[in-house]
Amino acid sequence: MELTEEQQPRTEQPPQMVPPRKRRKFFLDEILLWLNYVAIAMLLFSYLAPHISPHVFWPLAFFGISYPLLVLINVLFVVYWLLRWKMKFLYSLGTILLGIQILNGYVQINVRPAPLAFANAKHKLKIMSFNTKLFDLYNWSHNLETRSKIFDLIKSESADIICMQEFFNSDKGHFRNLDTLVKFQHAKYSHVEYQVTLRGTDHWGMATFSSYPIVNRGHIDFNTRGNNSCMYTDLKIGEDTIRVYNVHMQSIHFSVNDYKFMESLLDIKDITELEGSRSILHRLKWAFERRAGQADIIEDHIHSCHYPVVICGDFNDTPASYTYHMLSKGLDDAFLISGNGFGRTYYGKFPSFRIDYILHSKGIQSWNFKTIISELSDHYPITCTIGVGK
Repeated sequence: MELTEEQQPRTEQPPQMVPPRKRRKFFLDEILLWLNYVAIAMLLFSYLAPHISPHVFWPLAFFGISYPLLVLINVLFVVYWLLRWKMKFLYSLGTILLGIQILNGYVQINVRPAPLAFANAKHKLKIMSFNTKLFDLYNWSHNLETRSKIFDLIKSESADIICMQEFFNSDKGHFRNLDTLVKFQHAKYSHVEYQVTLRGTDHWGMATFSSYPIVNRGHIDFNTRGNNSCMYTDLKIGEDTIRVYNVHMQSIHFSVNDYKFMESLLDIKDITELEGSRSILHRLKWAFERRAGQADIIEDHIHSCHYPVVICGDFNDTPASYTYHMLSKGLDDAFLISGNGFGRTYYGKFPSFRIDYILHSKGIQSWNFKTIISELSDHYPITCTIGVGK
């Protein structure tokens, strides 16, 4: 008797075996996907850093200062998933684009001509901001000609307004910097604020020079014992008056051992090096919180000012920071308007990002922003031309 198809005995097919190589790829993709999620989350945290004060939740500031590294990690994930022909590349790409405004603070490509408002400005003047590192007072550069080269650079730039941080002047001896500067530059008017004076003759502080008359001057007290401070200078430019803020925000004050530790981060051998990492985190946390308080004070002062303002100086913080967010409120960033390339201004080991800025009121126009690559200090000088008056 012939059996029907339903009555036929069934033999189970052996399960299809996944090749070991394919299993390994699948397992690797799963691990990398979860790591990708972590990188995305960390990048999103960095977007919150400018908006939340370190006094409220200081760990976010660490994500903010790590923003360039976090972007790079996410770019690598984009490349990996593209090479694997997987749509997962959109996860990191979308997150990067979500923070494009912060990314613009680190890198710019400007090819457009100067705007008409700048071309039609009544007065055009060049402005420079430069952390001079005390004119190499302690011979950090191991070159006795560094001070003279700094003077040559300042003379060659011939700026109308010069804001100097870490300014040093002595009333006697070789480092009579104030007298020397006034002699050779056309910015003859000076406003100097000293935070530290030793022996009655040696002064550490900040200085603003101008080729336009100074009609008012003042100082914002941070209640600190160091050379971090803010000063403001009102300048009469034709029929207009502008206020120039010269700022030097809280420094991190890394020790020699901290720098040694950072150079050997990939070779942690014992508990003493782990202690070094705690020291660095403590110094960063302390500096984040100090700068946040200082930024709040300056922002309030700017808000009460009736003149158009220019803010120059060493913020000691990156564009992904609460400090930058507060000080740039309602202002234009000259680097964003006319800068080009990567905005690195710090020549030291950490952080090697843009921490020096020229900001200004929207009623002031700016153009031709430049970073002068010169290794005479641990900061690169920055310049731009501003247009005042219509």
